Amino acid sequence: MPPMSEPAICSAKGCRATAAYAVVWNNPKIHPPEREKIWMACEEHCQWLADYLDVRGFLRRVDRL
Repeated sequence: MPPMSEPAICSAKGCRATAAYAVVWNNPKIHPPEREKIWMACEEHCQWLADYLDVRGFLRRVDRL
């Protein structure tokens, strides 16, 4: 990932913390295999967001920013 000019903000609802992770996912029912969607996650919400996607079979990987 290229460096960002402004810090990324966590994608968890109501969270405004700086993101430390990129939670990469894809919904195979509606996205082509090469498409990757990204949710930003802070330390506190990273595992919750990853688990949410993993249960649905959408999680690809979690990358440290």
